[in-house]
Formats: sequence, C-alpha cells, structure tokens
Amino acid sequence: MANVNLSIQVIPSVPEEKIYPVVDKVIEYIASMGVKYEVGPMETTMEGELDTLLQIVKRAQEICVEEGAARVCSVVKIDYKSEGVTMDEKIYKYR
Repeated sequence: MANVNLSIQVIPSVPEEKIYPVVDKVIEYIASMGVKYEVGPMETTMEGELDTLLQIVKRAQEICVEEGAARVCSVVKIDYKSEGVTMDEKIYKYR
C-alpha cells in the first residue's frame, strides 16, 4: 500500500500541568515506531502505511490513559490517494 499522511492531535483529560508530559509520551512512542513524522504546534503529522498509522493512533489513546487521563479526545486527519502522498510534496516550497 502507498504512503498516506495522518495527523493526530491528542487532548488528554488531565490537570493542565500534566498535558505536555502526557503528549510528550505519545510523541516519544511515535518516534520509536520508525515512521516519518513532524511535530507541529497543534498536531503531529506522520507518513507511512495506513494500517501502521492507525495502530499508532490506537496506542496513543492507550498511552494517555496509562499516564492518568480519565478521557482522551483526539482529532485525526488522513490524506490518502492511491498512488501515495508525502509530506514533502505538500510543503517543500515553504522550506
């Protein structure tokens, strides 16, 4: 399957001072998965096979709960086309 782009924003229901540490754990997990990713101020965008990225999304929810979140709201965006899509093709002219 061709690469897709998937962006995730996790919003864990934790005290305000714990939000960044919980999100940091999710980003550490994404980094450990070997997919191309880029952290932004509102979301993290990944590039890879859809099944792999969806597994990462699932695990991100679990990590938030393991870190103390009573609830997790997440926003997920997927850019898919049959021949594949890359982050570079969308943002190269801005770099």
